[in-house]
Amino acid sequence: MKSFSNKVAAITGAGSGMGRSLAIKLAERGCHVAVSDVNEVGLAETVRLAGMHGVKVTSKRVDVSKREEVYTWADEVVADHGKCNLIFNNAGVAYGATVEGCDYEDAEWVVGINFWGVVYGTKAFLPHLRASGEGHVVNTSSLFGLLAFPGQSTYNATKFAVRGFTEALRIELDMTGAPISATSVHPGGIKTNIARTARMSKSVADLGVKDLDNSHHQIEKHFRVSADDAAETILRGVRRNARRVLIGTDAKVYDLVQRLIPSSYQWIVIKAAGFALKQ
Repeated sequence: MKSFSNKVAAITGAGSGMGRSLAIKLAERGCHVAVSDVNEVGLAETVRLAGMHGVKVTSKRVDVSKREEVYTWADEVVADHGKCNLIFNNAGVAYGATVEGCDYEDAEWVVGINFWGVVYGTKAFLPHLRASGEGHVVNTSSLFGLLAFPGQSTYNATKFAVRGFTEALRIELDMTGAPISATSVHPGGIKTNIARTARMSKSVADLGVKDLDNSHHQIEKHFRVSADDAAETILRGVRRNARRVLIGTDAKVYDLVQRLIPSSYQWIVIKAAGFALKQ
């Protein structure tokens, strides 16, 4: 997809962060957008900002962990816009906990949004992308979909799953000559609300976290890339039909480390995490 002009893009998690930036950047390029989120206040602001660029913008409150809501939204997007060319499965949440201290309810919350939300979004929109004659699936994994990190076992599991799911999809689309492609996105530390909205188990204290009440702020200190810059990187990746998009120096460095020492990298993470978690 070399141009976004007069295309239609659907974006989940568009009430803030990368989702909002993607909506605005696409609108600037003449792409009509359909946005969804559970945060209706943030979603309204995204609609206002994207709508300033003269394109059609529609919105709907959607809980991506609910299959029926995602499928209904997909049908409504096509009914409202006449087609859909791109789906950005961007919605995501975080949960800090050790494996032993992980609460099942919180783990299921993360899996429902981070993994099943991607599966539902992909499968609900694929027929519409195919019908458009030119489509692209963009699924947000993470730096933590490339390597494991202590205290993030559930988040790691979902983001590794998104990576595997998307890469398998891309291979299938290539093998069948479909007019659709797929890209797996791996952001490092991006300046979004994900840390502030993350759930945190007291079990992370076992890993050396000193101040649980202030842990969100401590995590955010390591975020370097703006949501706008991340969105630009993603759209460049879509235009060049990249299989994988790495965002941020941290993602690029750890991707290289994992490739060079695919199991021994864990010792490096132990040292890095020990420093980061105790700050």
